[in-house]
Amino acid sequence: MKFKRMTPLGKVYLVGAGPGDPGLLTLKGKRCLEEADLVLYDGLVNPLLLRHTKATAERTSRADANGKRTLNQAEINDRLVAAGLEGKIVVRLKGGDPFIFGRGSEEAKALAEAGVPFEVIPGITAATAASEYAGISLTHREKASAVAFITGHEDPEKPELMLKYSELAKFPGTLVFYMGLHRLPAISASLIENGMPSETRVAVISRGSTPLQKTVTGALSEIHSLVKAAELRPPSLIIVGDCVTQRDEINWFETLPLAGMTIGITRPVQQADNALEIAHLFGARPILMPTMEIHPVKDWTKVDRAIESIQEYDWIILTSVNGVDAFLNRIWELGKDSRILAHAKIACIGPATAERLESYSLRADVIPEVYRGEELAYALREHVAGKKVLWARANRGREVLPEILRSVGADFESLVVYEHHEISQLDEVAIHALTNGEVDWIALSSPTIARRVAEQLAELDLAKSPKFAVISPVTEAAAIEAGLTVSAVATVHTWEGLFECIRNST
Repeated sequence: MKFKRMTPLGKVYLVGAGPGDPGLLTLKGKRCLEEADLVLYDGLVNPLLLRHTKATAERTSRADANGKRTLNQAEINDRLVAAGLEGKIVVRLKGGDPFIFGRGSEEAKALAEAGVPFEVIPGITAATAASEYAGISLTHREKASAVAFITGHEDPEKPELMLKYSELAKFPGTLVFYMGLHRLPAISASLIENGMPSETRVAVISRGSTPLQKTVTGALSEIHSLVKAAELRPPSLIIVGDCVTQRDEINWFETLPLAGMTIGITRPVQQADNALEIAHLFGARPILMPTMEIHPVKDWTKVDRAIESIQEYDWIILTSVNGVDAFLNRIWELGKDSRILAHAKIACIGPATAERLESYSLRADVIPEVYRGEELAYALREHVAGKKVLWARANRGREVLPEILRSVGADFESLVVYEHHEISQLDEVAIHALTNGEVDWIALSSPTIARRVAEQLAELDLAKSPKFAVISPVTEAAAIEAGLTVSAVATVHTWEGLFECIRNST
């Protein structure tokens, strides 16, 4: 359902993005992003969430060369008000929850005073997400009947500090300190000085709910030295109390098979959803590294002519999800529907393409056991002699299908229904990860992508060389020819197979 603009004013949505895992965004938050004209997002927001919007996106947490913040809260408030008064739908995307140590209430007040309509979309706060991803329940029938959320640093300009460590030290439950890593020695000392036992268990969670999550536990008296030795980085969460002991039994997230691994996803952004989902299921941190973009064809004349004469074709071959979408959507745009394909048989290269075809209530007649162009051609050879075959495809790719099928007597026609355009360079997030040595693996899903990745990496000064995993022997050959060293080859030629071969090689 689309938002309706009932007044000349716009509307601002203060949306909680969750603490790191992009899957923790709420459905309502996603809908707001899809309808936004402008997105202002915090530095701690996972940039993968921006895939849900076509709006202009601006980062509100910026710093100069000395690390000093260059955009303060008053400027953010003014920006939100101005955009709302201009009639825009604005999403203020905030890490965690907007109102829990997020200054969202200050933004809401500024909007209310200016008469700009707004709405607050709650998000999953760091305390609940990070603790649960670390295997810690903040409340427990036997260990804690209360939980307190506490800032790790109070506003130094307040005339009187509100935190009373004499009371916190006696709190009958779990203490959770936000943003307190740099003050951990002072927090620990203050609690002990006010009567908390020095052996009280503490957990410090860095980068909670992300694949880079790291957790250190220990006694209150020694936690600072343990955290320092582990070189934990912000953002972090400090949990104090008996509940921390549960981690020994129910820690689940940090034990996922690819936990802590960063993997480059080279698919076009429009095709990346499945790969991103698999990465998160394995516990890996995916970095989008697309080498190509998907575009509609510039001239539909040839496509439209083929659709108008579709009755002439005996077989239709579809070898990608994008091909399915482009071809069937064009049929719809011409005022027709899938009934015009009733006479023809359909072949798909693999299960992902067949699954997308099923979303249009169509079933594939042929899917090869091995998901490669050669195998599809071999599966079709005995069916297409003397038949007219239409291949809905991209503007570039391997020519094995027409070569093999024409050799057995098929009247074969290639039809470009979408285009691949090369991306000139990687985006800033990918470049930063590569040049800082953060990328452990790069997954290559086609020969063209392998060659393009080799070209892009040659232009960078890498802190370390990532390993390469390829989806098939054909892609392996192209990667080696381009100068890349292949460390893993998928035996099942899908993205699931790619991640499985990385898992088996780690």
